[in-house]
Amino acid sequence: MTDPDGIGSQTAGRDFIRQIIDRDLAEGKVEGKVVTRFPPEPNGFLHIGHAKSILLNFGIAREYGGRCHLRFDDTNPITEEHVYAEAIKKDVRWLGFDWGEHLYHAADYFERMYEFAESLIRSGKAYVDSESEEEIREGRGTVTNPGRESGGRSRSVEENLDLFRRMRAGEFEDGAHVLRARIDMTSPNMLMRDPILYRIRHASHYRTGDEWCVYPLYDYAHCLEDAIEGITHSLCTLEFANNRELYDWILDEVGFEEPRPHQYEFGKGLLDYTVTSKRKLLQLVKDNHVEGWDDPRMPTLAAFRRRGVPPEAVIGFWTMVGVARADARIDIGRLEYAVRDELNRSAPRVLAVLDPLKVTITNWPAVESREIEAPYFPHDIPREGTRSLSFSRALLIERSDFAEDPPKGFRRLVPGGEVRLRHGCVIRCDEVVKDRTGRVLELRCTHDPETWDAAPPDGRKVGGTIHWLSAPHAVPCEVRLYDRLFSVADPESEAVARGGEGNFRDFLNPDSITVVGGAFVEPSVLGDDLDTRYQFERLGYFWRDPELGRRDRLVFNRIVTLRDTWAARAADGGAGKRAGMRKGELEGAESPELVAAAVAVKGGAGEPAPRGRAPRVSAAGAPAPPSPEVRERARLLVERFALEEVDAEILARDPALVAFFEGTVDGLAEGAAGSGRGGAGAASAANWIINSLPPLQAGRALADLPFGPAELAALIGLVEEGTVSRTGGHEILEVLAQEGGDPRAIVERLDVAQVSDAAVIRPVAAEVVAANPAKVREYREGKSGLIGFFMGQVMRRTGGKADPELARALLKELLE
Repeated sequence: MTDPDGIGSQTAGRDFIRQIIDRDLAEGKVEGKVVTRFPPEPNGFLHIGHAKSILLNFGIAREYGGRCHLRFDDTNPITEEHVYAEAIKKDVRWLGFDWGEHLYHAADYFERMYEFAESLIRSGKAYVDSESEEEIREGRGTVTNPGRESGGRSRSVEENLDLFRRMRAGEFEDGAHVLRARIDMTSPNMLMRDPILYRIRHASHYRTGDEWCVYPLYDYAHCLEDAIEGITHSLCTLEFANNRELYDWILDEVGFEEPRPHQYEFGKGLLDYTVTSKRKLLQLVKDNHVEGWDDPRMPTLAAFRRRGVPPEAVIGFWTMVGVARADARIDIGRLEYAVRDELNRSAPRVLAVLDPLKVTITNWPAVESREIEAPYFPHDIPREGTRSLSFSRALLIERSDFAEDPPKGFRRLVPGGEVRLRHGCVIRCDEVVKDRTGRVLELRCTHDPETWDAAPPDGRKVGGTIHWLSAPHAVPCEVRLYDRLFSVADPESEAVARGGEGNFRDFLNPDSITVVGGAFVEPSVLGDDLDTRYQFERLGYFWRDPELGRRDRLVFNRIVTLRDTWAARAADGGAGKRAGMRKGELEGAESPELVAAAVAVKGGAGEPAPRGRAPRVSAAGAPAPPSPEVRERARLLVERFALEEVDAEILARDPALVAFFEGTVDGLAEGAAGSGRGGAGAASAANWIINSLPPLQAGRALADLPFGPAELAALIGLVEEGTVSRTGGHEILEVLAQEGGDPRAIVERLDVAQVSDAAVIRPVAAEVVAANPAKVREYREGKSGLIGFFMGQVMRRTGGKADPELARALLKELLE
């Protein structure tokens, strides 16, 4: 095997990239200055794999006293957006790097790239080709068969210059012509068989607007950007190895001499239990399998940040993995280990209870409490600090820390048994109080006053140590338990094995998020910075959600468990039942289990939680039966409005919610005849109020919102009549929740009105069908899944405003 870089095997402590740089510096090839770049395309959010490239490029520049540029490869106006560029900047800074004055865009060089293209035409190295995309693809041949020369190859220099300039002037439609390099149609490297350099795109660029209608392709633009900026080492992943020949050819032909950039490839780190294709991540977002790019289950850096993963853990993980020449699959357990290792040293310990069971200490005075000074860190971590815990007559413990009929080895509280309270005394369970169904409501216990910070004086054995809270002092909170997004290690390979890469969504983990309402945490967290990460003792590492968990609403995300529970599952035989999937989630000596503590929100193959929709959350434990008043209100709602019983009961629990609902239905009845009580209007109102309104309340009472039932009714009416899509409706609702106003005026301001006129959409659909004959043929041959491709094209051309149902119907009519 040859060594293309002239570097042997990796030596201890020096990966092969750094060996290349050492050699180049020793030989004087880079004039003593190392310049790298991180060149993302702003067409999505960065994922965990991009962090490796960030660390490599910025890290090498820092190590060698050079510089690293942040450059956006923004050559595709259709997919790139300013919001993605800003998100990328935030991610790079989050990892601790800064580009200083060296922020660049491919768009900065469009004029120079165009001039280089004309120089290639004049030297006979490029020509304008008028073949279709399909004809060009077929003309390239195969790995075993050479390509054929296009008719455009015979055009004169003058004709090519004239056509290329007219392309720039906007004279031709998309796809009418392309600019191709004239290289070698028989090359064994198929990328060298006259690759496309420029294409026509009549689309507005997020930086240059409508100034350009011809755009360079990545392979042409990237090497020129490197050369213009004086990059010394162009580091990319292994998939671009075959592109290196074209990279060098372009720089040779446009006249860049040494010292000039050279490309070097390193292997990707492919993380188990996830996908990192931007296209597939975008599918998850658009299809509402997740709540956005920063959903804490996603592999994006924005999601890691929101989940609470420290940037130091990401850096530690990739440092541990290292840089290699070959792609490698990485056990996600290594990433979780790096996160735990960082948090174990830095996260203060506090107490929280997710599934509370009341404990009454019968031999403790009702109005008295004892303050206990408890350390934030265990003895083996050299960090100081304490907080005060209150001990009172009414305590809360984890429901799973008690068992009437304990399994073998159970070392927690049982009838007549004793346990030690963390940082406290020993208690004994004397009595179990149950309701009529047999559910345990309360434990009546006594404490041993001689066991504060001491063992029982008579040497009797005590069970394990459990965590607890003083009920009068505990702070209510919501806890979100995040798990791996996929249920198999390599969802893409599994999808291919099942007959198509689109099936990767079949392996979404239905238990990737569990929301626990009715949890409690100790009050010390109220005085901390909002970005403090904690270890909830025996439960895992948590932090306050930066979007949801402000001071007026405590919402904690689980960052990672205390140990690898998936390894335990595998050792258990990989049981997939819900009970098995939850086993070991609550950490401790015996790994207590969430029994009925939470409502699982299906983030995968079941019913996806729509984007922006808050999951229905129950209080921890089995819900208490509704009171007679609630049952009566629910009965009336079912009788008067024909609601589903479950929706009626949710509304009936809050009289204010009932009044808001009734006002919304009245508004719908006034706005459109026949859409009032007993009809679809009531069901729509209930759906919006139950599912869409809560996440936008942000802890506010209904009366404190800047809009009322009349405005919500107007919004629902706009959605029902097709003026805006449901997605657009959610955007309007967010504005209403922030500032109030007239929904129709907001529609105009946001420009989210839906196009529902067939006369407008049909020509667009016809253009899409006409522009893609190969895909039309594949669709008619049975690839019905391509309807999604055609829909995407229509939605893109209409700015996302086309009525989806109408667009789909028109496309099917044209395709069949």
